[in-house]
Amino acid sequence: MKKLFLLYFLLLSVLAFSQEQKLKNLPNFDRKWLHFGFTVGLSIFDASMLLSDEFLQTDASGEYTINHVYGIENTPSPGFHLGPIINLRLNEHSDLRALLDLSFGQRTLKYSLLDTINTSERAYNEHVMKIESIFLELPIQYKYKAKRLNNIRPYVIFGVTTKWDMAANKKIKDEDRPMIRFKPFDVFWEAGMGVDFYLPYFKFSSELKYQVGLLNIVKYDNTQYTNALSKINSRMFVLSFHFE
Repeated sequence: MKKLFLLYFLLLSVLAFSQEQKLKNLPNFDRKWLHFGFTVGLSIFDASMLLSDEFLQTDASGEYTINHVYGIENTPSPGFHLGPIINLRLNEHSDLRALLDLSFGQRTLKYSLLDTINTSERAYNEHVMKIESIFLELPIQYKYKAKRLNNIRPYVIFGVTTKWDMAANKKIKDEDRPMIRFKPFDVFWEAGMGVDFYLPYFKFSSELKYQVGLLNIVKYDNTQYTNALSKINSRMFVLSFHFE
């Protein structure tokens, strides 16, 4: 993913330095103190995971405290988002931006579980937990814009996002068990870069950002599936397309 950010940055640089002087579209757009728009885009749902101390701990008899779960692996999964934008102009180079997004996706955990049916030999089964999420998001962002060059303007953003997972308490189907749950509320910091393209009738922006969840989202249920985890923090890579 670092390569993706580097490639995106290089693309912005090429666009900026390859511009020739020409008539500007929407010359007064950035002088508006308030304007609106909407955003759509793609997301990669990811997570950083830390196993608990109990995972490799043994009791007095030498047996592992967690004797059914032998491995957990996180797999990034795609998603998408959409929502409105409110942009407040602070000065020539700075904006304050608020969004109200709906984000759809899932986190995927692969558990290696001891096969308790076949007792003749020690074997393991892979169980995949696909934990779906529907986030209601409220990002608040500070946007710093470089000097406009003809009809493009690169920028960087920094901000904080609160997210509420409306699918966190969704009923678990029998065929999906065992399944763990995540807590519905999380707070993210985010940073990214993008470029504004001034078209004849509206402004189009492409933006790439990285989000990191600050809270442990594991909802402990006193089973080995959650007791094996010390914490899980969400991470997201987001490619957005803004229309203003």
